[in-house]
Amino acid sequence: MPVDRELPTEDAVALLALTREIADAELAPKATRYEREERFPREVFRLLGEVGLLGLPFGEDVGGGGQPYAVYLQVLEELAMRWASVALGISVHTLACFPIDSFGTEAQRRDLLPEMIGGELLGAYCLSEAHAGSDPAAMRANARATDEGWIAVGEKAWVTHGGHADFYSTFLRTPDDGPRAISCFHLTPSLAGFSPAQPEDKMGLTGSTTAAIRLDGVHVPRDRLVGGPGRGLSIALAALDSGRLGVSAVAVGLAQSALDVAVAYARERETFGKRIADHQGLSFLLADMAAAVESARATYLVAARRKDSGKPYARQASIAKLVATDAAMKVTTDAVQVLGGAGYTRDFPAERYMREAKVMQIFEGTNQIQRMVIGRHLTRELIPKTA
Repeated sequence: MPVDRELPTEDAVALLALTREIADAELAPKATRYEREERFPREVFRLLGEVGLLGLPFGEDVGGGGQPYAVYLQVLEELAMRWASVALGISVHTLACFPIDSFGTEAQRRDLLPEMIGGELLGAYCLSEAHAGSDPAAMRANARATDEGWIAVGEKAWVTHGGHADFYSTFLRTPDDGPRAISCFHLTPSLAGFSPAQPEDKMGLTGSTTAAIRLDGVHVPRDRLVGGPGRGLSIALAALDSGRLGVSAVAVGLAQSALDVAVAYARERETFGKRIADHQGLSFLLADMAAAVESARATYLVAARRKDSGKPYARQASIAKLVATDAAMKVTTDAVQVLGGAGYTRDFPAERYMREAKVMQIFEGTNQIQRMVIGRHLTRELIPKTA
């Protein structure tokens, strides 16, 4: 069912209407087939780029849409209601553009950013490693300085769009000690020694390719360093705050779709002479599902509006990611339960939604990590200030 949204401007209302129109025409008819075929929808991203949906939160001065984050996230949610893999892909693309948009030099922003967000190119974000998923400071992939630039060696893991992306925001260990031993680089697959590994064989989001990226003595030009040497960890953490909001919106869209499937089935299926929706036990389950979806939506919008107003939002982003992805897992599981045996078959999308929801509790920082982040913010805020 359509979501009743409160949007700040008529332009935002029109943008959401356009998003729904495109999503219904171009995403919804393909989602199930592409996911079963484990087929990457590159042409869909090109289409979304052409209509401006790949650059919504970036400034109009570099070709972006200039939209508030609260509006951009609701666009992601609408897309996720039709196809989570595509909505997630836009969130990752936004994450990949963030370092140059926020920390790049004037030349990088002028020469690279318009093309990055213009719609033809697709980005990827390379932070995790096989042994350093939740602890980026433990990464081993590295870059050493040369007279011409840098030489990168190592392997990055769990890269969304790995092998399909046109540029990769990549974090590598550089010579230094402590938190300043990590730097950010803008890499492209044309660089010699850059190669993707075999894609991962995943439980869900199979239309979204995930693969490791191998760096075998890649010669990185000097001007591909982003934000200066040693600033990579701070860039990565700042990017993850906004990325967690993207995942939150995608999770809410997925949960909303699961709720819609469950409600539609409950209205039609009859047992003991009446619709199953009219049995109190099941109607209470649907009510709890609806409450979880709307609560999660409100939580991510609170965080987004803080970001839009320039207020700190890291704690709220972690809360949104935790609440929204836990809600998605619960709501999609309950949707399967509402459908009963039918929910366990591929005749309905509920089983796919449940498989897709699981990973949202894992990427962009596991939900256990979110609890650590939230707890640290709380205890730090409670420490009395001394002279």
